[in-house]
Amino acid sequence: MATGKVSKAPKAKAESAKKTQVQAAKDKVLPTRGLILEGVVVSDKMENTVIVQRDYYDKSKKYERYFRKRSRIPAHKPPEINLKVGDKVRIMECRKISKTKNFKVIEKL
Repeated sequence: MATGKVSKAPKAKAESAKKTQVQAAKDKVLPTRGLILEGVVVSDKMENTVIVQRDYYDKSKKYERYFRKRSRIPAHKPPEINLKVGDKVRIMECRKISKTKNFKVIEKL
C-alpha cells in the first residue's frame, strides 16, 4: 500500500451559482420562522434594510364595513438580493435584528 497525500477535487463554483435567491437567503446564518408576508418596497435608503408596505382590509364590527389599512415593516435585505423602490417582495419573520427590525426579505416576486 502506498501512503501519500490524497488531493481532493476542487468544488465547482457552478454549484453555488445554482442556488436561487430564495435558497441563498434561507441558508444564511439568520434563521426564519413564523409569518410570511408580501408587500412592496417603499424605501431602500438604509444600509441592508428596506421598508416594505403591506396594504390590507380590516372589518369594523360596529359599522360592518371594510376599511383599507397599511403597515410599514422594516426588513433586512440580504446582499445577494438586489432591490429598489417598487419591487414586490416576500418577507419572513426572524429573530430580532435591531430595535424595530424582525423580518427578512426571502425573495423578490
